Amino acid sequence: QLQLVESGGGLVQPGGSLRLSCDASRFTFDNYVMGWFRQAPGKEREGVSCISFHGGIIRYADSVKGRFTISRDNAKNTVYLQMNSLKPDDTALYYCARYRHNICSNLVRDVDYWGQGTQVTVSS
Repeated sequence: QLQLVESGGGLVQPGGSLRLSCDASRFTFDNYVMGWFRQAPGKEREGVSCISFHGGIIRYADSVKGRFTISRDNAKNTVYLQMNSLKPDDTALYYCARYRHNICSNLVRDVDYWGQGTQVTVSS
């Protein structure tokens, strides 16, 4: 059974930083585009960032550009999301995602597997 396991969420003050990790197993990690989505209460799930097989293509939602950085370590089967200058609007459940095709997008329908999510709360 394929697994995507997120970690690194928590409570942080505005302006603070967190680093999310997603450990993948039971599939050939470097054959897949990977990414992060988030969902706040009462809102739809939205794409945050995605990264191609070897990091040559990276995309960010406009709301996180300049603050978040996605990366991956194919030797460790792990994708990361470094989040800096966090804002209360970044509060959400963050999901690791594996894309079904060789496309780096912000579309939920392009994802075939999800992690269980890790909660990020930005509050003073």
